[in-house]
Amino acid sequence: MTRESLVAQSRGDDSAVLTQSRTQPERFGAIFDAYHAEIHGYAARRLGPDAAGDVAAQTFLEAFRVRHRYDPSRASVRTWLYGIATNLIGKQRRAEVRALRARARLGPEPDAEGHAERVHVAVDAAGLRGALAAALADLPDGDRDVLLLVALAELSHQEVAAALEIPYGTVGSRLSRARRKLREALGGTNPMHAQEDDHG
Repeated sequence: MTRESLVAQSRGDDSAVLTQSRTQPERFGAIFDAYHAEIHGYAARRLGPDAAGDVAAQTFLEAFRVRHRYDPSRASVRTWLYGIATNLIGKQRRAEVRALRARARLGPEPDAEGHAERVHVAVDAAGLRGALAAALADLPDGDRDVLLLVALAELSHQEVAAALEIPYGTVGSRLSRARRKLREALGGTNPMHAQEDDHG
């Protein structure tokens, strides 16, 4: 069985489990077990480790509360959870921007040589410093959400559209604008190495 078919089967199983949890609430524990670490990691990279636990817990509480609204034809469970987490992070925009600006003031990493070439791996708010952190802080909220869902969660354009409940074309335009602004801030280096929507 190919990796793609395993992922598709897993997503189908997740959807079935979430649907079952509407009448058998204890089944929701399997969703929590499968995705808590991943959602916690995403929140930590966006807001730092102190806020990550609260965001992850709130994500699953909200998902449990609105599980009857989940539509498997629109998004995988994983994508749906990232949408909830991103919305919760959106309520802490000031904290995220403050953290990014603080990292910007720290200056470049000590091993800055070759940093620009590795920055696509390091688009991680917990480790960001210098111009990249400042540029991320300056992005409009929607552009930053799209960029970080692609960079941190590795969601495809289609998945980002589903997670944020925005048109597919809006994802592309926001991502293009965010990349352009980051490239300018980093002196022409593309921090995403022009990741394309080749996995969605």
